[in-house]
Amino acid sequence: MKYKIGFIGAGNMAFALAKAIKNADLAKSIIASDVNKERLDFIKKELKIDVTSDNNEVVKKSDIVFLAVKPQIIDSVLDGIKDADRLIVSIAAGVRISKLEGKLKKARIVRVMPNTPCLVGEMAAGFAISNKVTSGEAKVVEEILNSAGKAFLLKEELLDAVTGLSGSGPAFVARLIEAFIEAGQKQGLNKDMATELSVQTFLGTAKLIIESGMSPDELVKLVSSPNGTTAAGREVLEKSDYKDIILRTVDRATKRSKELGK
Repeated sequence: MKYKIGFIGAGNMAFALAKAIKNADLAKSIIASDVNKERLDFIKKELKIDVTSDNNEVVKKSDIVFLAVKPQIIDSVLDGIKDADRLIVSIAAGVRISKLEGKLKKARIVRVMPNTPCLVGEMAAGFAISNKVTSGEAKVVEEILNSAGKAFLLKEELLDAVTGLSGSGPAFVARLIEAFIEAGQKQGLNKDMATELSVQTFLGTAKLIIESGMSPDELVKLVSSPNGTTAAGREVLEKSDYKDIILRTVDRATKRSKELGK
């Protein structure tokens, strides 16, 4: 079954989700609103969807409405659509279901924590639902989100952990890739070559784990020959506190997510 889908806010994440939904042929229609006319013109041209400057028009013409606005302006946006009686899917970072329900008393609320790889169809997301959302509606939202990557239904209190792990994770992984690039350069590779080799190594490793079903530890053992180069490098890595650094990094991001949501 196809649905009429609307977006309030037409930024990069909304564009990526709308594109994924359209490519997966999940929508009967798509409409987006934004205060930025240039942004609306862009998304209309690129995706061939309807656009408007009126948020209430989006609500009226949609079965499912994505709230894709910055948390700083969420209050004014919610006040403007307070009578919405739709399935509302919010990707506004840190905005709790209780706040959304307090403003949109007639709506059924879904809260999503996406991440930036949504821009290339490789999103890792967690989502939580209010008590008013049916299991059927939750499955529809899951199908829509999965068109842009992978999404997992969780209790809302776990979305802070999702924020710390996959929401903030792309920045942490990018720092690791940056370190690999610099290490390659120190061994004599030029920057372009070191960058391509590093990025492809991360991409290929992730793909191998996904497609083979191997655990990370199994892959480590597969790559490591006795007394070989990988074993030599592992002696340095595994004697360091790399696991503790990653744990504390994700823990701090998770705690910050909890602080912002209070």
